[in-house]
Parts: sequence; structure tokens; C-alpha cells
Amino acid sequence: MKYIKLLVLVIMSFTLSQVTYGQIEDVIVEKYYISDANDATDTTEFRSVAVGSVTYRIYVDLKEGSRIRKIYGDTYHALKIESTQDFYNNIDRPNANFGYLINKTWLDDNPTLALDSWITLGLGAIGQAGVLKPSDTDGSFLFPNNGGTYGVPGGLLLNNNPDAGITLNNADGYVTNTSTYGQWVDFGFEDIAGDDTTVFGAINTGNSFVSNDIYLQQNAGVMGFDTVSNIVLVAQLTTTGDLSFELNFEIEEINGGSTNIVKYVASNDTLLPGEVVSPFLKYPSVCGCTDPDYLEYNSSFACSDAAQCLTPVVFGCMDTLACNYDSQANFSIPSLCCYPGLCNDRNLTLVCPDISNGRFGIMETAPNPASESVSFSIFMDTQKSGSLKIFDVFGKLIYKEELTGTSAVQNRKVDLNEFANGVYIVHLLSGNDVSSTRFIKNSN
Repeated sequence: MKYIKLLVLVIMSFTLSQVTYGQIEDVIVEKYYISDANDATDTTEFRSVAVGSVTYRIYVDLKEGSRIRKIYGDTYHALKIESTQDFYNNIDRPNANFGYLINKTWLDDNPTLALDSWITLGLGAIGQAGVLKPSDTDGSFLFPNNGGTYGVPGGLLLNNNPDAGITLNNADGYVTNTSTYGQWVDFGFEDIAGDDTTVFGAINTGNSFVSNDIYLQQNAGVMGFDTVSNIVLVAQLTTTGDLSFELNFEIEEINGGSTNIVKYVASNDTLLPGEVVSPFLKYPSVCGCTDPDYLEYNSSFACSDAAQCLTPVVFGCMDTLACNYDSQANFSIPSLCCYPGLCNDRNLTLVCPDISNGRFGIMETAPNPASESVSFSIFMDTQKSGSLKIFDVFGKLIYKEELTGTSAVQNRKVDLNEFANGVYIVHLLSGNDVSSTRFIKNSN
């Protein structure tokens, strides 16, 4: 029996620790540049970048072979890019509301245009892929520059603040890209007059971009400049405030010889078929317990916070109808349970007669882990009524069903198609009585 329990513990620990994030391996927020007083002297139609503004570049790290086709917001998953202060918006870029449309020659007499805020897919300018500065091996086309409005000697964009890493005169985050792309399509950015009135357009400034009906799409899809590391630039944002975002993408995945389009979203509030929640798509990252040895574990966290791991997992038989019911257990292993009759060569009708008299509980949870549905075998006598409740590890009520007791075991099947992958806590409640178990939703 000890050997069986040890084996179950090993299997369960391995199962819980398997975290699958699909084709998105990470989202990288790079501090590209921090503006100084010299940069603030460059003015375009009364607009200038504020001292201390941080220019961030946002990259999506994909598995090799995958492509981004679309960044979007829809009815259930808004595209959100926000700051506690306005985004810097340099308007000297005619008809170029997106990064992939910027002409690098415009930067010759307008250096701080290189700090403009925009979204894109892959490209930071026409014919220029955006790359992390440590990956930029071809120098910088931002220098020399004319020093902006007042011709600052030596030029602008030379702040060497160590928080921004490599200086722009050594690596500007652009590399020449000769890839051929398909058609670009955008929707929802322009008003009826054809003007982009978002914080990325030339008309308005602001600190919030939120839309449930918008997208930028590259029909052929975009890979990173280095197709092995496959890190794709998707936005550049400059602000003095605290940045936050929720991004959604359509990713083209190569699976064997077939191609699939999968939607990766930042929120699981409403998850439709074909959508996958990626914890990396929400910033600042949501951290929590990523140690499967604790009840608070959830695979949806993007980063680890050991302080949130509070309750060690105790495996055991949690079926109150079993002879070896373990009141100290908090994670059910149904295969450990023994019932009246022969159990490991013991006649339990002699060991614990009348075991079901006056007792109730969740007898079995199957399958576990589950993918499409999970079933519970429940005993609650005819004099009682109660409810079956399912919570996620954050304590959010996901499912509730009212029950009436019977003289026999009753089965309840719950559809899991709208449940996110992770660990769920199940309570059967009747008056002051509580029976609890857990199950794992794990669908590929």
C-alpha cells in the first residue's frame, strides 16, 4: 500500500507540473530608450517627448515555425493598451499609423519620431525588422542625426541611462529585412473620414487604447527575423506612466503537415472553442503559485510568487464512504480508497460494517485529469438537500448545481468545454456538512 501511494504521488506531481502554453512561449517587454532633456527640445507642431519617458518595445516569442497573422480585439476579448500617463505621439509621419509603414528616411530631420507609439507585426519601419537590441548586429541608422528642432550638438537619442540597456548609437533595434509579405489589412482604427483617431493616429493623444472591434492583419503571417528564436515585434509605446496591456493574437501553427489558426487571448472571462488563454499576454504579469505541491497551484500564472503557495497538497482517500477515508487529505486519489467487500485481501464488511449509515460525500471523480467533462458519484441521503459547487484556485465560483438526496448513489456530469486548464476545487455542501475533492482540467 505504501508503494502504491508513493507511485501515485509521483504520477500526480508530474501531471500537475505539465504546463502547456501552446505556440506563445513568452512576451518580452524591452526598455528600448529613456528620453532626456535634450530629446525634449525636439518639437513637432507643439508636441515633444517628456523628460524621463520610457520607450518600450513589446515582442512575442513564438515556437519555431509559427507565424503571427493578426493582433485584434473582439466582443469577448478587448485589445487593451493603457498607461497612467499619455503616450507620446509624434505626428510627423504622413499616412503611417502603424510601425510597418514608417519610412526610416523621415528620421533624418525628426529624430524623436524613432520614439513614436505604434503597433505593428514584425516590422519597425519599411524594410526593417524590429529586433531586441542585443540581437541587432548591423549598427544604427539613427545616427548621425540633426539634433532636432534646435540642432543639439552631437544629435539626440544619446541618453545612456543603464535601465535601457544598450545605447541606440550602438544598436537601434532595426535590421534590414528583405522578406516578402502578403496583404496588410486593418480595421477599426480609422473613423468615417479616414482619420486614425486612436492614440496611435496623428490627431489625438491619450493614455488609453481599448477596443472590442479592431485588428491589424498580415495575410501571409509574420515570423521573427531570426526564425529559430522567432521573436516578433508587435508594438512600440512611449510614456512617462505605468504601462499595462492585454493582447490577443491569431497564430498560424504548423502541426505535422497541416496548418492551424489558433486564437491566443489574454483573458478567460469568456473562452470560445478554438481560443487558448496565454498568461503572457497580460501585463504586468499575473504571478502566483506555480508549485504543484500546493493547493494554490495554477498553470495560468505567467510568473512565480512563492508567497502565494500556502497549503501543501496532502494526497489521500477523501471519499467519506470509504473505510480508509482520510480527513487530513485535501487532494483526492480515488484509487487509494477501499470499500466494504474485499480490499487488499481484507474483508472490510467485518472491519467497518454499515459504513454508509448517516454519511454523505463525493465518492468518485472521473476522469481525473479531465478534458471535455468530469463526473462525480455522490451520496446524500433522502432527508437532505444540498449543492455541488466548483471553484478555481482563486476562489471564484465556476459552477453550481442544487441537489436532492436519494437512497442511492447519484451521478453528476459537468461539461468542461468553457473551463480553462488548471486545478479546480469541488465542494458538496449540505447543512453543516462538507465533502471536498479536486480535479484537473487538462485539454491539449
